[in-house]
Amino acid sequence: MRKLKLIWDFYGPDASKIAQHHEIHLKEYIQLEKLNISITGFESINDAHAMAYLVVDEANMKPIRDALKPHRGQVYVD
Repeated sequence: MRKLKLIWDFYGPDASKIAQHHEIHLKEYIQLEKLNISITGFESINDAHAMAYLVVDEANMKPIRDALKPHRGQVYVD
């Protein structure tokens, strides 16, 4: 089954801290909804751009996308 990476982008001098904090909320959502999702993270792209993400099975993507409203998505390559 194909996996998708749902991504939230953050910009500015505090982007990395905000992305790191956003990952905490993603993990809380996973626990609250009792989802079988184990891949989350955050990544600093440069000094002014960072992202938080979670990886979902393509079949389960739509309700999670609609609830959390990521900025973008891409196919996850392990």
